[in-house]
Order: sequence, then structure tokens, then C-alpha cells
Amino acid sequence: MLRDVMGKTFRLLGYTIQYGCIAHCAFEYLGGIVVCSGPSMEPTIQNSDIVFSENLSRHFYCIQKGDIVIAKSPNDPKSNICKRVIGLEGDKVCISSPSDFRKSHSYVPKGHVWLEGDNLRNSTDSRCYGPVPYGLIRGRICFKIWPLNDLGFLRASPNGHRFLDD
Repeated sequence: MLRDVMGKTFRLLGYTIQYGCIAHCAFEYLGGIVVCSGPSMEPTIQNSDIVFSENLSRHFYCIQKGDIVIAKSPNDPKSNICKRVIGLEGDKVCISSPSDFRKSHSYVPKGHVWLEGDNLRNSTDSRCYGPVPYGLIRGRICFKIWPLNDLGFLRASPNGHRFLDD
């Protein structure tokens, strides 16, 4: 009897570990569901919108200008940020806010990206903390799940003029 109980317990433990590892790999390498909070990505993503974030792009260095990404916050490693990629390494970016009379520019250093929220007047982004190391990117948002009336792929940036081609 004890042998049967021990056998069932070890089998259950084995299945739990096995499926736990599968779930970890799926969420770490494939993607997952993310609830976005805050006003920085309005109107593209509203507070409490639910999106799908795929993680393969960051592993294969396929992040492009215009993509919306989830990244670890450079200011607080315990929290994540949701921002749009404005510049990749070597790109010239406008580092001043839209209301500044005199525009200043800089280049994104190697191994970094420039991230900005779509709501430029209410976003803490690379204009505040500078270029973000590529290694902090967790995934690329590719699909909005909730609310259902907004279900689908995400819109282009309302700030397309901020992308520089120099």
C-alpha cells in the first residue's frame, strides 16, 4: 500500500515538474498574455487593454522601428514598460520633447534601442532615461485581445513623424 501511494506521489510530482517546465519555456520563449496599464501608449493601447506578446523576435534580433515592445524598466527592474521602438542602434533620433522649440538629436548606441510612448505628453520613456539596452526587451506586442471591439493587429504610430531617416 505504501509503495502504491509513493508511486502515485512521485508520478504526480514528475508530471508537475514536466508540465511546469513546458509552461515556463512557452512563456519565456514563445510569448504570453499581457495586461497593459498606464496612459503612455494611448490611443494605440488604453489602460487595462490585454495584448499578446511574442518573445521570438527578441531572441532572433528581429525588433524593428515601429514595433511595440514590452521591456524591463531601466528605472525599476521589477516593473515592465510598454513602448514603441523609435530607433535602433546607429539611428539618429530626436531627443527633445515635441513642445521644445529647439530640436536636439542624438544617435542610438550599439546594443540599444530608443523607446517612446505614443502619448508623448504623458510618457516616461527614452527621452527621460536614455537609450534602453536591447537585453531589457522581453517581447514584441503583435495583437490586441481585449477589448473585443478593438481585437486585432495594432495600429501604426500616431507619431510617425518622429522616425528619422538620416
